[in-house]
Amino acid sequence: MSKSTYSETTMTQIPTRWVGPIRFTGNAVTGDIDVPLATYETPLWPSVGRGAKVSRLVENGIVATVVDERMTRSVLFTARDAAHAYRAQTEIEARFDELAAVVSAGSRYARLIEIHPEIVGNLLFVRFAFSTGDASGHNMATQASDALMSTILSWDLGLGYGSISGNFCTDKKPTGINGALGRGRAVQADILIPHDIVSSTLKTTADKVTDLVVRKNYVGSTIAGALRSSNAHFANMLLAFYLATGQDAANIVEGSQGLTYVENREEGLYFACSLPHLIVGTVGNGKHLEHVNVAMERLGLREDREPGENSRRLAAIIAGTVLCGELSLLAAQTNPGELMAAHVSLERGQN
Repeated sequence: MSKSTYSETTMTQIPTRWVGPIRFTGNAVTGDIDVPLATYETPLWPSVGRGAKVSRLVENGIVATVVDERMTRSVLFTARDAAHAYRAQTEIEARFDELAAVVSAGSRYARLIEIHPEIVGNLLFVRFAFSTGDASGHNMATQASDALMSTILSWDLGLGYGSISGNFCTDKKPTGINGALGRGRAVQADILIPHDIVSSTLKTTADKVTDLVVRKNYVGSTIAGALRSSNAHFANMLLAFYLATGQDAANIVEGSQGLTYVENREEGLYFACSLPHLIVGTVGNGKHLEHVNVAMERLGLREDREPGENSRRLAAIIAGTVLCGELSLLAAQTNPGELMAAHVSLERGQN
């Protein structure tokens, strides 16, 4: 095999603007926070900005609640047949504490928190879940899984090596398993907007937004064959935030699988965004870059906190940013012609 050659590294410029502030309360972040968005779709900035304005007009702003966090890796073993695979599965589950000790011995931060096996014929898939501190945890989970596979194979259970990654994780692919069992940081962001603010700032009504979310996000997504996903454009805000803060941008594939939920209440419009698998971190690959460090410092993510707290804060801020953009876009789409008129006006004004 010929030796690989690489050209020198260069930097790709992406227009970036700080938007906000967004007002937050919740179990991971509180306060008014500006957010960085790197995007070529520049109308995204004023759109998120409008949602941010709404958050500041509401006493508690956006309540962002982090409800779970984990990184997973599914490994694949082969067995003689399904009966042998099941016997091996039973032994693996019974020796959880031994496996947890292997992970803890090999890492300062990785901890084994769950094992989820699945048998298909003579194939045994084992989905490991880990806590990973402030890292998104891809490499940490893979390294831990390597050690776990070696340990399990040494037990002489009649298993053979299949793969270090069996696609039951699942990484950078739209699947149902991540929403069902968790992968990354799961965040719920919601806000209750009084009717007068819906009218004056969003130029619409709670009735219109509620109808649109049901008809567009739920019915439209269903007939399109969406998988555990019902939203207008989570991916726009996620990509812009990921690029500005050194995240693995390919993880918007699963990150954008989320749900927008609304209710027209007597007090106003209840608007919520559920993001069950945000793969984000404040340390690791890409976080050493100068512009990323600047963004992290401004977001308050370079402070000395307990392991995991900075990344929990980051995930909450991202979820709130997604809500701002989702709210603004859906409000615009309740009015004929508003969305296209805004794009034309904003994009032509920059040319």
